[in-house]
Amino acid sequence: MKPSPHHITNCRRCNARICWALTTAHGKRQPVNAEPTAEGNVAVMQGPDGVLYVRSITKDRPEIRPGEWQAMPHHATCTAPPPRRSGRPGERQRTGVRPVPWQGRQP
Repeated sequence: MKPSPHHITNCRRCNARICWALTTAHGKRQPVNAEPTAEGNVAVMQGPDGVLYVRSITKDRPEIRPGEWQAMPHHATCTAPPPRRSGRPGERQRTGVRPVPWQGRQP
């Protein structure tokens, strides 16, 4: 099964054809490639509300159910991915010593 044309859009970075789907685990938006592929590690289906839903294919649930198609997350194949962000901000510049009185132990 393929996604319907009204679900397909283009990636803003690489202009590839993608679909936006909600993850079944957390309800977050995830881009997936619009073309089904046997190498994909996610299963995509259209819910009764018309929204696309995506789930991971795992060892516990490796089968593709009726109404689903196998796809690849677009983050794995994008030719122009966004720059990676680390969990901490960049190196801060220190300009001097903070003027705070010493708070050592009192004997």
